[in-house]
Amino acid sequence: MIPILLALAGLALPAPMPAQAKSVHRAKGVRASRPAPAQPARTEPDEPAIPSAAAVRVADWVAASRDNRTLPYIIIDKQNAALRLFDAKGKPLGTAPVLIGVAVGDEATPGIGSKNLAEIGPAEKTTPAGRFLAKYGLAAGRQKVLWVDYATSVALHPIPPGASKKERRRQRMLSPTPDDNRITFGCINVPLAFYNRSVQPLFRRKGGYVYILPDTRPIEDVFPGLRAQPFLNAGAR
Repeated sequence: MIPILLALAGLALPAPMPAQAKSVHRAKGVRASRPAPAQPARTEPDEPAIPSAAAVRVADWVAASRDNRTLPYIIIDKQNAALRLFDAKGKPLGTAPVLIGVAVGDEATPGIGSKNLAEIGPAEKTTPAGRFLAKYGLAAGRQKVLWVDYATSVALHPIPPGASKKERRRQRMLSPTPDDNRITFGCINVPLAFYNRSVQPLFRRKGGYVYILPDTRPIEDVFPGLRAQPFLNAGAR
């Protein structure tokens, strides 16, 4: 496999297997109002807004069908550039913004995991949709990442320390909308604190499932089990 630099790409490289107050002016005879407390500078991305209907639907289906097979799971809503994290019992544990592949699309180009960066065209920089069993493994530089799809070199990890400043990945993640969150070669970048505090403790031992919602494909084609959701919901009443 041709080496790919994780620090530059946002597309991880598999390692060989086996594994921020106003001043208040005091006027004569007028009691000065108390200064408003200074607002701290944003250092971590805010949680995304209310989950999309599609993300809620998938979450309901997974919980009702137990499709996660007693493992923790993550739902990635590409259109809203958002992540939802659940424990093995389906309890929601938090949300976070994410950075995803530059291109709109739901399929990974065959053989992309073995290509040099220069060989990967803009249209190939997709984050594939689907249900993936994710596990930790080594990437370039002996760094551990959560492999979402090892075969196509798609992993979930924080913004690489060596990522190009021109890409402004951190600023994109801090922005209030998902409009600028498509920047990676396909990997899913998450806030560092959220990753360390919430994702790693759940996934580091046995892994878990990652459900990536589609950009263009019908959601039932990506997750066929959704067709049975009305029956599952009825049975749960």
